[in-house]
This record gives sequence, C-alpha cells and structure tokens, in this order.
Amino acid sequence: MGTRHGAGGGATVLAGVGSSVPVHVVTNDDLAARLDTSDEWIRSRTGIVTRHVVAPGVATSDLAVEAGGHALKSAGRENVDVVIVATTTPDRQCPATAPAVAARLGLGHVPAFDVNAVCSGFVYGLATAAGMLGSGLFGSALLIGADTFSTILDHDDRSTAFLFGDGAGAVVLRAGEPDEPGALLALDMGADGDLEDLIIVPDGGARNPDGPADRFAMQGQAVYRQAVARMTETTKVVLEKVGWTPEDVDLFVGHQANQRILDAVAGRLGLPLDRVYSNLGRVGNTAAASIPLALSDAVGEGRLDAGDKVALAAFGGGATWGGAALTWPELRAR
Repeated sequence: MGTRHGAGGGATVLAGVGSSVPVHVVTNDDLAARLDTSDEWIRSRTGIVTRHVVAPGVATSDLAVEAGGHALKSAGRENVDVVIVATTTPDRQCPATAPAVAARLGLGHVPAFDVNAVCSGFVYGLATAAGMLGSGLFGSALLIGADTFSTILDHDDRSTAFLFGDGAGAVVLRAGEPDEPGALLALDMGADGDLEDLIIVPDGGARNPDGPADRFAMQGQAVYRQAVARMTETTKVVLEKVGWTPEDVDLFVGHQANQRILDAVAGRLGLPLDRVYSNLGRVGNTAAASIPLALSDAVGEGRLDAGDKVALAAFGGGATWGGAALTWPELRAR
C-alpha cells in the first residue's frame, strides 16, 4: 500500500514525535520475588530488564495525552485535523479513547477514533492516517500508540507477566512531498484470523461477555514463529516497493516484543545488529506504543538523522502484521 496523493503527487510526512512512560519501574528482581523466575532467566529469553507500570487510577488516555502533547511540540503545532489512537487497552469498552484524548489536548471538535490491531496497531494507524491525508480529506493527523497491558495481565502467569510494560508513543503526520525528509514511502499490512487464539483476551467481549476472566493469554512459541516470519516478510515487501536493499536501511525499528525476535528478523534480512534499534531492555513490550516509543527514544539517543532510511515492522494479535518504509525528518523528540 502506498501513501502518494493521486493528483498532487504528494505524500504523508512525519513531522513530530513524542512519548510517555509511567514513573514506576518494575525490575526483573521485583518479579522474581513473587514468581518462579529470575533476572537471568528473563534477560536470556527476552532481553527485558525493566518495564514501566501505571499506578492505580492512571489510564491509557493519561499516557496518550502526554505523548501526544510532546509530539505536537516536536512538530511545532498546536492543532491537527484528526486524532487516531491505536490501543488494545482503551479506558472503557465504550466509548473510544481518542475523543477524550483530543479534548484534553485542546484540539477542539476534530474527528477522533481508536484503532485496534494489538501490537500492529501503530502501523495500521499509519496506513489509516496516510489514506486520509492522501485523499485530501485532511491535511494533518496526530497518531498515538498507547497501551497499559498491566491492566489486563494475569500477574500470576509466569509465562506473560514479565513481558509487558505500559507506555505511549505519538507522531504528527502532515501532507507533504515524497522527496522531502520524513516522507512515508511504502506500507504493507496483512492479517490471518485463523490465528486469533495465539494472542487473546478470551472473555469480556460479545463472544463471551460473562466469562470467568478478562485476562490476557498468549501461545508463546507459536507467536515467536509467526512474528519472525511475518515481520521478515512485511519488511521485504516494503523494501522492494521503494527499491531499497537491506544494506540501504540506516535503522530498522521492529515491534519491541522480544530481543530474540528482533535478532532473528535481522538475521533473515541480512541486517547488521547495529542497525536494529532496541529499547526493549528498559521498557518491555508496550504493544501498540512499541514502535513510536522506540522512534522517540532513538531520536533522543541521536540514532536518527534527517534523510536516514528507516524500516518499521510489527506483528500482533489478530493475527495482524505490517511494515513501513520512510525517510527520517529533521526534528527533535520532546
């Protein structure tokens, strides 16, 4: 899927980034004190060392508002035409979280809605925003990936409790030209509903509203295999669309789920590990927030310069997956 405007030859351009993580940090040793695990076991299998967790009463929208505000400042803007929040952990089942986020950011009565593609949500949101901007319907968008998976985890489940952290990442997008830094050049998405049970909260929805628990469950080994295969495949698709080889990529930012997944994808693509970004060790898997939070951190660490060729890839529940290719703009994270 491309992002170019039909008539004007324009493109969707990334113009700002921002992020937010809760203050409270949970270490591997904290988890080992109450679960049958250890710091060494978690590090060796995932690469995760710490994760941030919201305090009681703090919701997904709180992180989304902070990240969105930082992205707007990064872009030097006070308003946008539409707000999209990618999340699997909305504040409420109804209504969507995005309208409240837009209101709290002082953005007036702009359209606002949620996207749920789990850990692929940010890439799905990119495609949605690009379609809106490319059609000429809107000139700018605020896209926020935000999740508080600590609110849906079974904290006694040794197989999943250590994987996730809470956080939000945001980008401002605007209509621009395909030859300017920041242009989103290619997108790819896919889904396989036959794999819906791999990553699931089985109860609490219309299928089973009175189930015994609304807690997250995952088939770890199957998810690993699918994530490696799909993230590799979608990256190859977007690179082919823009005519890049893996050697052309300055930074690969994959969904931060597991260091072994990132390393395996890099190996299959032939990407040097020093071009694969990872903030997984300090934030864990932040679901839909993962890629934009990583982009914001990468800017803060000086890993991205204007004109850099960047590839993104994600895999999430659904099953869903997606990739993107873009050049990096001149900006600072806030």
